[in-house]
Amino acid sequence: MRPAFRSLAFLSVMLAVATAATAAIATTAAGQSPRALAIEDYYRIKTAGAPALSPDAHWVAFTVTAKIEDTNGNQSEIWLAPADASSPARRVSAAGANATGAAWTDDGHLRFSIAGTPLVVDPRSPDRPDAAVMQTGAPVGRGRGGRGGAGSAARAAMPSPDGKWTATIRDFAPAKVDAAALSEFEKRHEDRFKGVEFDWMDFHRDGGPFPVPNRRDVQSNPPQELMVAPAGGGAERKLTSLGLRPTGVQWNRDGTTLLFTADSLYRDERSYGRPEIWTVSVDGALTRLAPNPDYQYAGATYSPDGRWILATRQFTSDMVIAKHLDHGGPVDLVAVPAAGGKELNLTADWDYLPTGAEWSPDGKFVYFTGGVGGTTHLFRVSPAGGPVEQITKGERRIGELSFDREFTHIAYTVGLNEKPSEVSVADIDGSNERQLSHVHDSFISEVALSHTERLQYRSGDGTPIEGWLMYPYNYRPNGGPYPLVVSNHGGPHAAIEYGFNFKNQYLAANGYFVLEVNFRSSTGYGEKFLWGTWGAWGTKDGQDVMSGIDYAIARYPIDKARVATIGHSYGGFMTNWLITQYPDRFAAAIPGAGIVDWLSDYGNADIPNTKEREFFGAPWNPRAREIMLKQSPLIYADRVKAPTLFINGEIDQRVPFSEAEQMYVALKKNGVPAKMIRYDNMPHSISGSWNVVHRMLNERKWLDQWMKEKPKS
Repeated sequence: MRPAFRSLAFLSVMLAVATAATAAIATTAAGQSPRALAIEDYYRIKTAGAPALSPDAHWVAFTVTAKIEDTNGNQSEIWLAPADASSPARRVSAAGANATGAAWTDDGHLRFSIAGTPLVVDPRSPDRPDAAVMQTGAPVGRGRGGRGGAGSAARAAMPSPDGKWTATIRDFAPAKVDAAALSEFEKRHEDRFKGVEFDWMDFHRDGGPFPVPNRRDVQSNPPQELMVAPAGGGAERKLTSLGLRPTGVQWNRDGTTLLFTADSLYRDERSYGRPEIWTVSVDGALTRLAPNPDYQYAGATYSPDGRWILATRQFTSDMVIAKHLDHGGPVDLVAVPAAGGKELNLTADWDYLPTGAEWSPDGKFVYFTGGVGGTTHLFRVSPAGGPVEQITKGERRIGELSFDREFTHIAYTVGLNEKPSEVSVADIDGSNERQLSHVHDSFISEVALSHTERLQYRSGDGTPIEGWLMYPYNYRPNGGPYPLVVSNHGGPHAAIEYGFNFKNQYLAANGYFVLEVNFRSSTGYGEKFLWGTWGAWGTKDGQDVMSGIDYAIARYPIDKARVATIGHSYGGFMTNWLITQYPDRFAAAIPGAGIVDWLSDYGNADIPNTKEREFFGAPWNPRAREIMLKQSPLIYADRVKAPTLFINGEIDQRVPFSEAEQMYVALKKNGVPAKMIRYDNMPHSISGSWNVVHRMLNERKWLDQWMKEKPKS
C-alpha cells in the first residue's frame, strides 16, 4: 500500500483556530447581519457550470441554470465572458429559451442548441445579448484530440485526420428466427397477458427500463464492427470481426489506425466485464494491447505523436472476487506503447484516484483531476517519468475543467461550502485566476450563509479522520447548547467535498450544527483508507463517525442529548447502523434509501458485485453469509431508541423499498416512533424540485419534533 492521508501536524492549534473563527462569527451576528436562509430560497439559487474555454483562450462560455417551481423543471441560459475579465459576462441565448450544449467550433464561434435548433454566435459581436449574431448549420470542431467517445462514435461518421478515410460502427445482428406459430387459443392468452417475462440475470438497473434488455440477445444487443470507406467515395470495408461492441473509437494522428476499447466478456452475464484496449489498421491488422486478465481499461486515447495510448487501469471485479482479495487495488493512469510492449504506470506513487485525463498538445504532460481529502484539484504528470505535480491549490473543489487548444489556460467551477459555485479562469499553471461569473452576488449579500469549520481528529484506533462542522445561524459561542445533525455521505467509496449544500445550510439556518465526516472507505485519503472497511461495512467507519461526534461535543456548545443522524444510500445504511450500535446516543434519525439486510439486498438490488467483492462472496458462501448477517442493522433492530423517519423511492432498484419497509416494521413492532415517506415512481436518486423541497420540509419537521427544546410552561 502507498502512503495514506495528509499530516495532522496542526492538530495542536485547532482549538485556537476554532476560537478565532467563532469570535468572528459572533461579531458578525452582533451587527447588522443578513437574514437566515429560507426554504423558499431553494428556487432562487441558480447553478453556474459547464464552462467551455474557446480554442484561442479569449472567451469562456458557461450555463446558468434555474429551477422553475411551476414546471418542476430547469431552464438553462448560455452566458459568455472575456477570459481576461475585462467586461462582465453577458447572456447570449434568448430570454426565456432553454439553451444547452455550448461548444466551440474550430473557427472560434460558439455553438449551442435551443429546442433542438443549432445556433452559432460570434463572440466578438457588439450587439445586445438578445440580438447577438446567430446563424444555423455552422461546422463544429471535432474537439481536442478528435476523440469520438462511446456515445458519439456509435454509427457516426468519423473522418480520419488526413481526410482519406471515414470510419463508422455498424450493427451486425444475425437474421431473426421466427417463433413457432401459436394456436388461436394460445394467441388469445398471450394478448391478455399483463406483465413481463425474462430469463436473464441482469434484468434490472436503477433508473432504467424494466426489464433491462438482455445482453445475451443478439437482436436487442447486437455485436458491432468497425467499417471504413474512402472519404471521397467508394466501397465500405469491414475492419473487425470480433463480435463485440467497440467504444471510445478514435483515429491516430496519421489516419492509419483506429483505437477503441471492447469487453470480450460482455455476453457472459456471470462476469462483471473486462474492457481491453484494441487497435485496428485501415488494412485490417487487429491488435489487442496489454491483455492482462486481471485488469480492465477505460478512457483510452492516443498521445499527440501517436506513440502512446493513455488509459485508466484497475483490477477487474471478477479477479477481486475470485481471489478473495481484501482490497480493491489501485486505480492508475498507464501509458501503453501503441506498437506493443510494457505499459508505464504514471501514477504508481500517487495514492489517489485520477479522473478526466488529457494529453497536452505537445505530449509532454498528462493533465487530470483528483480528490485529496475534501478538495479536488488539477494535477499533471510526465509520461517520461517523475512525480505527480499539483497545479491548482486551496481548500476548495475545482470542477468541470476546460482547456484551450494549446493548453495555456483553464476554465473551471470553484466549489466552496459558504456559497454556490462560480466560474473562474486561470493560466495553465493555476496562476492569474479570475472569477468570470457573479451569478450569486446579490443572493449572498442578502442571505447569511453559515460558516463551516474543517475538523481533523483521530478515530478510536488512532486513524486520522477529516470532517466539517457547519455552524448554526446567528451562532453565539456562549449560546446554546445547540442540537447537532450528523449527515453521512453515500458510496461508501465517495467523499464529502467542498461545495454548497442547500440542505445543510437550511438545517443550520434553523438552529442546528451539521457535522459531515469522511469516514473510512472515503476517497481522497489513500488506498489503505479507501479499503479500510473491507469485510465490515459499518464497524470502523461507524467508529469514525462516533469519534467525530465526541470530538465536536468536547469543543463546541453542542447538546449531547440532542444528536441526530441522517443520510442517503450508504449514508442511509450508516444511519441505520448507528442507531442500532449506539442506541443511547441519538435523539432522532432519518435514513434515506438505507440497507438494513445484506442478505435480502444481495438478490433484490442491481449491484450484487459490491457484496461479492467486499463481503468475500455471495450469501451461500459461509464466510460471506456470516459477514452479511453481522453487518445488517435489522438484526439489531430491538436496540433502537431513536424516532426514525424512513425515506425511499418507490422504484429504487439500488436499495429497494423493501429495505426501509423491513426496518420500519421492526421499529413499529418494538414501539419506537417511526414514519415512512415513499416517493412515487422515484428511483434511487429522489429527484425533481418538488420532491427535494418536500423532503427537506419533512426532514426538518421530524428533527424539530424530536430535537428542539420544548418551551417551558
